[in-house]
Amino acid sequence: MKPIAIRMFSALLTFILYTPPTFSQSDSQPAVITAVWANPAPKVNGDLDEEAWKQAAPITHFTQREPQEGAAASERTEVRIVYNDRAMFIGVWCYDSQPDGIIANELQRDFSYDEEDNFEVIFDTYRDRRNGFLFVINPNGARFDALVTDEGNGINTDWNGIWDTRANVNDSGWFAEIEIPFSTLRFADDSVQVWGVNFERNLRRKREQVLWQGFSRNYELEQVSQAGTLAGLQNIRRGSTLEIKPFASGGLQRGFAPFSDERETLRKVGVDFKYPLAQSLTLDATVNTDFAQVESDRAQINLTRFPLFFPEKREFFLEGAGIFQFNFGEWPIPFYSRRIGIVAGEQIPIIAGARVVGKAGDYDLGALDIQTAKKDSVPTANFAVLRVKRNILKQSYVGVLATNKKLAGSHNRLFGADANLRFSNIFGDNTLEIGGAVAGTQTPALHGDNLAYRFFVDFPNDFIDHFIGIRSVQKNFNPETGFVPRFGKQLSWALRIAPRPGKWGIRQLVFKPVDVEYFWDADNRPESAFWEWRPFGFLTESGEFFEFNIQRNFDRLDEDFNIFDAVNIPKGRYHFTHYEIQFETNSSRPLAAELFYNWGDYYTGSRKNFSLAATVKANKHLALSTDYSRNDIALAAGSFTTKEVGGRVRYAFSTRLNTSLFAQWNNEDELVNVNFRLHWIPEIGSDVYLVYNQLFDTTSKTRPARATVLAKVAYHLAW
Repeated sequence: MKPIAIRMFSALLTFILYTPPTFSQSDSQPAVITAVWANPAPKVNGDLDEEAWKQAAPITHFTQREPQEGAAASERTEVRIVYNDRAMFIGVWCYDSQPDGIIANELQRDFSYDEEDNFEVIFDTYRDRRNGFLFVINPNGARFDALVTDEGNGINTDWNGIWDTRANVNDSGWFAEIEIPFSTLRFADDSVQVWGVNFERNLRRKREQVLWQGFSRNYELEQVSQAGTLAGLQNIRRGSTLEIKPFASGGLQRGFAPFSDERETLRKVGVDFKYPLAQSLTLDATVNTDFAQVESDRAQINLTRFPLFFPEKREFFLEGAGIFQFNFGEWPIPFYSRRIGIVAGEQIPIIAGARVVGKAGDYDLGALDIQTAKKDSVPTANFAVLRVKRNILKQSYVGVLATNKKLAGSHNRLFGADANLRFSNIFGDNTLEIGGAVAGTQTPALHGDNLAYRFFVDFPNDFIDHFIGIRSVQKNFNPETGFVPRFGKQLSWALRIAPRPGKWGIRQLVFKPVDVEYFWDADNRPESAFWEWRPFGFLTESGEFFEFNIQRNFDRLDEDFNIFDAVNIPKGRYHFTHYEIQFETNSSRPLAAELFYNWGDYYTGSRKNFSLAATVKANKHLALSTDYSRNDIALAAGSFTTKEVGGRVRYAFSTRLNTSLFAQWNNEDELVNVNFRLHWIPEIGSDVYLVYNQLFDTTSKTRPARATVLAKVAYHLAW
């Protein structure tokens, strides 16, 4: 008899191959919007009553993706585009028959737009059907932007372009103007420009999502291959603008007895540069780089045998991050920018660095070089990264990546190649992806067994989402500018089926017949396994989400494992079962909550894991959130409890002035970390920060351990 995995895979393959495909039309007509030259250009005030807007023909045909795929939008939306030699202007008319029901709770930059009424636009400026610039606004005039790569597989939400918007709400709905300077974008050096473009509007109270093009549920706005066409742009250029952003920061840090009585004056002056080497290539440089305004990492209690991953937050490394992504998936990560300028959680000064990112024909290019200073026992080092991707077919690419870390008398290098083949309109309007990657490292002290590879097939669609993949990381694979949480081989296989019953108030049922991860060590011995079955899950029309999971685990310990404090798990082979419940309310409500509870056997005993997160949005200015996580673990060697608590208060005075207060604590570090940040944007591109950090020790009684106060001013200049 065939193993159950093979039989299930065969059944799925039979279903895909022999079920008659259903073809759906997801393009609206007309599929072209024409930009019109405007002189004078409109003033960006949200009124939309100027003569310039009357010269441009609107597009008005928006179609539902949710809740009724293919149905006409329930509220009228109009979009017009005009431009001059410096910038493009987008006029947005979001009519609403119930303007009192508009949901807009955010004012700050990079707001949580999924929780708001919003309007989104994405530009595929190279018309390569892969990459784009995403801009999002809400009825308050809050802004969000991101760089989209590889059809949405990479979304850099921390990119901050220079652009502006204003919005107004009245009895007819909400209306907005968006101004995007051409210097913010990247495009080919052609006298006549033809770009891809798409628009999306979300009405949160109805949970309605409408798009101009590509409204199939198997697509997202970020899949620019489904975009329409923007015509009419002629004789525009980014210009040869040199942008300079000098900064100065200063403050004071002091310790408190009995921990420390040291005082340190903090002073730093530096500058960032941006210069367009060509229409589609940009040089970014930094000197004496400063990240004083970056919020602290969220502390985590690690109950695993593997290192924790912390996301990058520093702006210089985030802006061009998408081009450097490699097709290994979540791990290993060949280039992990936190290896530069951070060692064991401590910042290492960056002397200077440069980055070139852009496009040359069918090639995406990225190059990075950073020099860090010596600090204590950490030597000075140079980090270099080179990335090249070649677009092939309609939505696919092949690429190479190289990294080099150079120290005095030593080096570490990585060379890799990857590919991703993406096909839309498979078996109707479904998507299929086939991809993989291979990389090797060079380290003087390590020889042989230095490769890593991955291969996968993905069918990521609304009704059926099926994935199968393999990866291998050999024991001497050592990217010192990367992140490798574990070594060995892994097999991943997941199948999710999500029908839409259209009744009982349920928008979508979610079943997961199989989700398995098998791991083998370097000697091909079974090391661990995870299997999850979701017999029931659903998403309601009102926005609530629920799932129930059954999980089976296997773990082989070759030596005793110190899990927490003095509690050890003896070496051996362990099998255990967990049960899990997750529930989320509609996040756009004034009060929203998330609940997680996991319980069952755990090594030599049992474990209960509970977490709760809640957010209160008092109004568009004030929001409060808190989260609490707890593990109750009883083992043969002893019992213990872990606790993690966090809280945040945000107050936005306007779209250009906001504050946040964040605090966290856990019973492993027993430290309360309080971070206050004020961010003022005097004009788009310039920033003023006031930051206060306070650390309290709670081991015996609560008492201050360290305090830091700092101000930073960065001013944007352009020629």
